Amino acid sequence: MAQRFSNNGVDDLKSQLNIVDVIGRVVPLKRAGSNYKGVCPFHNEKTPSFVVSDQKQIFTCFGCGATGDAIEFTKRYYNLDFMEACEKLGKEYGIEVNFQRNNQGKEKEKLYALNREAARFFYKAFTEKANPGYSYMKKRGMDDAILKKFGIGYADREWDSLYKYLKAKGAEDQDLIDLGLVSKGRDGKCYDKFRHRVIFPIINTSGKVIGFGGRRIDDNDNPKYLNSPENAIFQKKNNLYALNTTKQDIAKESSAILVEGYMDVISLYQHGVHNVAASLGTALTENQAKLIKRYTSNVYLCYDSDQAGVNAALRGIEILSPAGLKVKVFHVTDGKDPDEYAKAHGKDAFMALAGKAPTAVQYKLDSARKGMDLTKDEDKVEYIKRAADILRRLSPIEMDIYIKSLAESLKVSELAIKQEIEQGGAEKREQAPARHTDGAPEAVLSNTEGNVISALLTNPDLTEELFKEPGIMESAFGRKIENIIFEIFGNKGSFDLEDITDRLEPEESLSLNETLKGIFLAGKEEEVLKESINKWKLEGLKKKEKDIIAKMNLADESDMGQETVMSLTEELMKVQNDIRKYGGRY
Repeated sequence: MAQRFSNNGVDDLKSQLNIVDVIGRVVPLKRAGSNYKGVCPFHNEKTPSFVVSDQKQIFTCFGCGATGDAIEFTKRYYNLDFMEACEKLGKEYGIEVNFQRNNQGKEKEKLYALNREAARFFYKAFTEKANPGYSYMKKRGMDDAILKKFGIGYADREWDSLYKYLKAKGAEDQDLIDLGLVSKGRDGKCYDKFRHRVIFPIINTSGKVIGFGGRRIDDNDNPKYLNSPENAIFQKKNNLYALNTTKQDIAKESSAILVEGYMDVISLYQHGVHNVAASLGTALTENQAKLIKRYTSNVYLCYDSDQAGVNAALRGIEILSPAGLKVKVFHVTDGKDPDEYAKAHGKDAFMALAGKAPTAVQYKLDSARKGMDLTKDEDKVEYIKRAADILRRLSPIEMDIYIKSLAESLKVSELAIKQEIEQGGAEKREQAPARHTDGAPEAVLSNTEGNVISALLTNPDLTEELFKEPGIMESAFGRKIENIIFEIFGNKGSFDLEDITDRLEPEESLSLNETLKGIFLAGKEEEVLKESINKWKLEGLKKKEKDIIAKMNLADESDMGQETVMSLTEELMKVQNDIRKYGGRY
């Protein structure tokens, strides 16, 4: 019989768990002295650097920095929130969890339940009787097993069939409107938003239905795709389509293939390419990059071969590479998209294309070359300038490799390319605001500093908020402006741009004006200031986290002592908890 405990103690739950047992169920562990070691499940590694302390009841990975207790491990491994992790552990170990969810948690659970019911409604409409949605998918060559695996559904032609179904389940109009399942007309009546469409449920990695994509069946129905709006449980930037189904295949293959659309995913999956996901029709985001990094460090971008697809790939590289992902890009050579190519040629041909995919750098170089006739000197010079801009951002070793390759293909000297890289970098530095030679601060502001100053100029009363955050103005120029603002605000209780520029050098005034021209607050100065402060705090915490992880990566328990390592671990846990408070994700 399940044991009971009151909701005044997460500690009550943890006291009845053993972290070695919790983690040992999914990660093979071997004893190493007083601890246990294994291969980290949160990043790719061959040499075990994942340590579990029976005594301290915490885990630490000295490779990626992941750390925490049994609940934190369960959250990370299964991509759950705190309450879900507690409930999962309670269920598995026969401990009844009586925590009371806060109002926000209850509201989210209500929305998840509504989406789940909607998915069931669409699925029944797709599977229980003949319908245009099923016929359309069969014409596209989809097998029943694949349609079932991805929970494909059908929204009928009626105006309010889903609405009536969910209302009978007790749903409230506003919740259905917020989820984008229904819309309210001018007459005040609600009607279904998805009608006469194939429905693709969007499910997060913890198995909850968070949204839907609807594909038209008839060409005269617009738009081609209709998607759920962003809401309390659905943010496109934080999710990838089908990752709930394919995450284990991605980890197993040690690579992810990212495509553009729902049909690309399920068609490739049907033809044996299982390590695939899609970015929900939006440009890739930093959060999606972090999500992919949980399962692999290798990403293939396979978008349409038209100019829009090329541009999307180039943007994707700029998001994925800084996240530590190794990116390659390829386009199918026959057919408009991966879906058509997979049906025409099968898995082996598709994977052969992936095997020949150029690296991110090579793809950028190839893209920069398009439209140029390199037999013409002027085109060759222009291409070298473009290539230099790309190579300038590489590490010295990478730069050297690509310089050699470029010099050989263009029949120019390596020295000439190196000089172009150096000269172009110098020109860019000269174009930046000049440094003062008299010891005055350089007239350059960070984005955060510019946003803060703009917010204060719009609403000087917000200056009192800045008093509470010493250090947010990190540049010498930013601190100079901050001191001017504090002085004027202290004397007058207000200020304007002219008050500030009167006390700056002409060059500094010009730089400040140029910075402010590019900032548009749209009446949200208070929100912008708050976000700027949070971003600054988050960046500081991430820097501190990086420093701690660097120390831990150097740690050898036999030399430093277990006490020192565990002290660093506890410090890291505190910093990561603070990162979460300011919107960081783990």
